[in-house]
Order: sequence, then C-alpha cells, then structure tokens
Amino acid sequence: MSERIGLIGLGLVGTAIAGRLSDEGFDVAGYDIDRARCEHIEKLGLETLGAPAQVAHEAERIVLSLPDSQAVLKVVEGPAGLLEAENPPKYIIDTTTGDPEQTEELAHSLAERRIHFLDATISGSSRQVTERKAVLMVGGDREAFENCGDILRALADRVFYLGPSGSGSRAKLASNLVLGLNRLALAEGLVFAADLGLEPAAFLELLKATPARSAVMDTKGPKMLSRDFEPQARLRQHRKDVAIILKYAQKASRELPLSKLHLDILEKAITAGDGDMDNSAVIREIERRRRP
Repeated sequence: MSERIGLIGLGLVGTAIAGRLSDEGFDVAGYDIDRARCEHIEKLGLETLGAPAQVAHEAERIVLSLPDSQAVLKVVEGPAGLLEAENPPKYIIDTTTGDPEQTEELAHSLAERRIHFLDATISGSSRQVTERKAVLMVGGDREAFENCGDILRALADRVFYLGPSGSGSRAKLASNLVLGLNRLALAEGLVFAADLGLEPAAFLELLKATPARSAVMDTKGPKMLSRDFEPQARLRQHRKDVAIILKYAQKASRELPLSKLHLDILEKAITAGDGDMDNSAVIREIERRRRP
C-alpha cells in the first residue's frame, strides 16, 4: 500500500501539491479551513479530514501550504492542531512563504518534541508545481531533509538544501525580491512599448531574444498580453512577501528603494480591486498610472 501523506492548505498551490503527490503514488489526506476547497479536492478523488489533528492521526509526514506564519502556528499549535493529535507527526514540511525568525522558533520548539520541521519554500506558481517545474529551497535538519527526499522530489525536479531552519524562508524572500521586480519591469516595459506604438506581442518575442530576457517573459508575459488574470499566484500574496522583505531590510539597516516602490504599486493594485487576480495583473496598475 502507498504511504499516506497529510496535506494542510488546499489553495492554489496546495491543490497543485495534492495533484503532484497523488501522481507520484502517494495517498493524500487533506484539510483546509475552507470547506469549498475540501470539496474541490474530493471531486478530484482525494480524501479530506475535519481538522489538522485528524490529519496527524493518519500520516507521519505532513506538508503545509498556508498563507503565512500565523496560519502555520495555528495549524500546528492551535485548537485541534497537529500537536493535539494522540500521535503527532514525525515530519512537517512547510512550503509556506513565512517569516524566517518565526520559522526558526517553531522548528526549535518542535525539535524538543522530536518532531522534524523543514521550511521547504517554493519558487514557482501553482501551474509550475503541477508541471513539476518549480524549485524547492529547503532549510532544516539534514537528516530530515534526506528522509523526506521522496516527497520533495515528487514536488520539484530541482531541490536545494540550504542549511539550518529558516534558510529556505530566507532564500524565498531574496528570490521573490528579484522575481517580483522582474515581473514589474516586464509589465512596465510592455506598457511603455505600447505607448511608443510597438505591437506588444511582437515586442515580447523581441525581448526574449535580448539580454533583457527573464523567465517571467514565458510565464507572465502571455497572461499580461491576453489579459488572462486567472490566478496561478495571487497578487495580494506577493504584497505580503514584499512587506516581509522590507521588514528584514529594515532590521539589517538596508535601503531597498525598488522594493519600497514595488510595495506601493501592489498596495494600490489591491485597493483598486486586483488583489485576488494573478500577480501578472500588476500591469493593470502600471496602465492606470498616468500623469495628469
């Protein structure tokens, strides 16, 4: 029989993770606070349970895909959380983009209870997870990393072990800084090209042949041009990431002028109602910005 893996958090990325694990032969038992998400997973033929503690009862290894560190703490330590299970899990693999210091604190707390915690952050959208084209950046105990290698490799063909707890979360923040600015620069460039009278689709193909090329031209360029903002990764989630980036920059007495501007643009986009769109919808905010 295939091993049962717990999965808590069935949003865009969580659903993609469920599909990857199932495709790789794991038996997935899921949970989400949103019943509609559970019903969606059930229609795909996967089982869901009523609380994190019930998931822990069913699986020794559990994957988390949650909005932020506070949600992780609630799932682990809150009422009917993982620690309330009669037999808590042995391994927790957290794919959440969270606060590195909170990640470290939780990992150390769980280690005292002989529970191994890996921060295994994902670089890539839900679609890239589905296609196994995402990248995993993992922090935590090396032995735990090795013991969960089959799950990690099921989710991505490129898995990087970066060191102690919190390393995956830190790498995700730095990676997302660059990725988000690449996406923003592409949006601004496409808008400017159109203002100059260039045909946007032809200009995008030209960009791909120049030193300006970036991966977002393949993943987000077509969405920007077609106005397809069906979410693969929500704009409001990236706003959360940029806020954490700036928090840690302030702690390091580091000025990040581009990220400060990026946060303002994302916040204005959310105010305009674009928060639940794909993060490629940042182009809409660039388009709205005209001199009086």
